[in-house]
Amino acid sequence: MIQWATWFILGYFILLNASYLALNLLSIFELRRANQEKLLDSLPHVFTGLEPGISLLVPAYNEEATIIASVRSMFQLTYSDFEIVVINDGSRDNTLEVLKREFALLPFPEAPRDGLVTKPVRGTYRSLKYPNLRVVDKENGGKADSLNAGINAARHPLFCGVDADSILSRDSLQRVAKPFLTHPDMVATGGTVRVANGCEVTDGFLTKVGLPTNIWALFQVVEYLRAFLFGRLGWSKINAMLIISGAFGLFRTDVVTAVGGYRANTIGEDMELVVRIHRMLRQQGKTYRIEFVPEPVCWTEAPEDRKTLKNQRVRWQRGLSESLASNLGLMFSRKGGPPGWLAFPFMLLFEWLGPLLELGGYLFMVYAYAFGLISWSAFSIFLFMAIGLGILLSASGLLLEEMSFHMYPKFRQLAILTLVVVLENFGYRQLNSWWRLVGLYRWAMQRESSWGEMKRKGVGQAPKKL
Repeated sequence: MIQWATWFILGYFILLNASYLALNLLSIFELRRANQEKLLDSLPHVFTGLEPGISLLVPAYNEEATIIASVRSMFQLTYSDFEIVVINDGSRDNTLEVLKREFALLPFPEAPRDGLVTKPVRGTYRSLKYPNLRVVDKENGGKADSLNAGINAARHPLFCGVDADSILSRDSLQRVAKPFLTHPDMVATGGTVRVANGCEVTDGFLTKVGLPTNIWALFQVVEYLRAFLFGRLGWSKINAMLIISGAFGLFRTDVVTAVGGYRANTIGEDMELVVRIHRMLRQQGKTYRIEFVPEPVCWTEAPEDRKTLKNQRVRWQRGLSESLASNLGLMFSRKGGPPGWLAFPFMLLFEWLGPLLELGGYLFMVYAYAFGLISWSAFSIFLFMAIGLGILLSASGLLLEEMSFHMYPKFRQLAILTLVVVLENFGYRQLNSWWRLVGLYRWAMQRESSWGEMKRKGVGQAPKKL
């Protein structure tokens, strides 16, 4: 029995690392292709003024302190045809009032559209100063409901959901819209999201990249590099990407409306939408593409305290569970293709069940070795597979980032990130697995999870940058 359990655990970690290695190789090939295209086609050359319009949807709940700066920075995005639709989700503060005052908003009734079901809309407003700014005021229904209300109000064929506190690059829209110009069957794109803690921001845009001094945020810098550069880029290569970050993603408005929009009764509405798009378009036998853009297009402030980070990871795991459970029809379906036969089983085995199998594997192997039930050679193989290869894979992600984007050019920055790559495997990774296991349990027990208060310092205000 002990021998069978040992081989099962070793086999799981071998399969896990082999899968990540395959994703890494796919990511390298895809990144080389993207870099070659970047050399051949500059953005000003590709964009001629005839590109499809984009509706920027900005859900806002109690954002009176930041919403004005966020909207003003969005006006400076370099894209020929876009509108900004702010959705005031029943804010209890003065979000709507400050928008009215700053942008000279006047009531502008619009005929209701037959679209997505949302909480009642109380009114719509247009700006006298900026013709491409509108505000939708509605009853509180959450982020997903707000995005659906924004989709109903959108006037352009593409829409982009943006968190009010996201920091964009000036060419963010151009970068995520470019695949729509080269591939008529494109239905959605997502870009790399980076941790903004420790960076400097001027007028709503990132002006200097730095590293945070907080250890929790440093761990997340490495996590984001690994998740976006290797995970999503690899799946994008075979058109099997199941996640587009809710912080910044571009979608075809008609496709999202056809599949029913965002589901307001789920926590991970962004992933669930992408998985549902895959499932429905695969079932219909349609040709489509969902692509990942490797360039950094969005920066977000990461939690810097353990409690908020824990709540975030618990909710992420619950969102993953809900997304997979509601779209099981995609897995191994006759028309499932790479999303159903590769990406979905991967998510189920390594992301959904991963916390249980990883923590169980650690506990069993340590117990078995401590009581002489397995040999040192078997235990050392386990340590190499569980920790050693994890360090190597994370280090390769850091190396690929440096070779491709050179965001952290200082030797001290690279030295710190290299140290974090090692340290995260001795405590943080296991703690993260425990939080995810809690999320899995709460999903199974149908228990609620709260975000907790996000203690924001503000980006660019730290007294010291590494």
